Amino acid sequence: MSKLRVLLIGDVVGSTGLAMFQKHIPHIKEKYAIDAIIVNGENSAPNGRGITPRVMKFFKHCGVDVVTSGNHIWAQREIYSYLAENKDLLRPANFPSETPGTGVTIFKCKDERIAVVNIQGRVFMRELVDDPFKTMESLLTYLKHQTPIIFVDVHAETTSEKIGLAHFLDGKVSGVVGTHTHVPTADERILPGGTAFVTDLGMVGSLNGMLGMKKGPIIQQFITQMPTRYEVETAAPGTMSGVYIDVDTATGKALDIKRVHVIDNELHVDAGVHE
Repeated sequence: MSKLRVLLIGDVVGSTGLAMFQKHIPHIKEKYAIDAIIVNGENSAPNGRGITPRVMKFFKHCGVDVVTSGNHIWAQREIYSYLAENKDLLRPANFPSETPGTGVTIFKCKDERIAVVNIQGRVFMRELVDDPFKTMESLLTYLKHQTPIIFVDVHAETTSEKIGLAHFLDGKVSGVVGTHTHVPTADERILPGGTAFVTDLGMVGSLNGMLGMKKGPIIQQFITQMPTRYEVETAAPGTMSGVYIDVDTATGKALDIKRVHVIDNELHVDAGVHE
C-alpha cells in the first residue's frame, strides 16, 4: 500500500505565529516524515489580520504547499493580485465568483495529485456566502475525476456546521479539518466512510493571549461594548497545533489521524486513530 502523510496546521496568528511556525516546522517535518503541508494563513500578516505576498513567500520558503484562508482574506489589499495570479493561496470557494482567486487547487506530491478545498461556513458569520454544502457537492463533481486525495478546510464558527459538513463529505474526501475558532479540539477520528476529521485545528501563536491577540483590550470590549484595536500578543509561551493524516493514495481513504501540539519547546503527538 502506498500512502502519503499530510500535515495540516491551524490559523497562524501574526508575527508571533510566524516565528513559532518557523521555529518548529523543520523538526516536525523531519521527525514525522511529513510529505505535504497545508496551513491556514488568514491571520498571518504581522498585525494578525489577513495575509501578504511577503508572508506567502515566507510560507513557501518553509516548505508549505498550500495556504488556506477565510473571512479575513481581504484585510490586506496587496494580496488581491497575488490571489488572482497564483493557485497556492486559497480563498473560500463559496465566495462570489467575481472575487479574486480560487477556492480549490491541485498540487503534485511524490507523483500523486492532492486537491485542497477551502470552504466557509454561514452560521454566525457576517459574510453572505453561498451554501457550503451545495458548493462542495458541485466541486466534487469535478475533483473526483482528478484525484482521490482531497482535503477540505472548513472555516466556520460553529462545531455543528463543521461536523455536519464532515458527515456530508464522509467517504467522498480524505480529510475535513475545521479552522477559524483557534481552539484545538480533541475529537480527531476517522468517520465510518473513511474520511479523517477534527472539528478545529487550533492555531499558531501566543498561548495565553485571546486567540493569539492581547487579552486586555478584548476583555475591555466585552465590559464596555466599545470598539477597540486588536493587537498580536507576543508573550511566551507560544503554541502550535494541527494534525497529520495518513492517506491511502489508491483509494483516498484516511488510514490514521494524529493531533500535533507544541507548547514552547515541547512537542506532543497524540496516539492517533487507526481503522
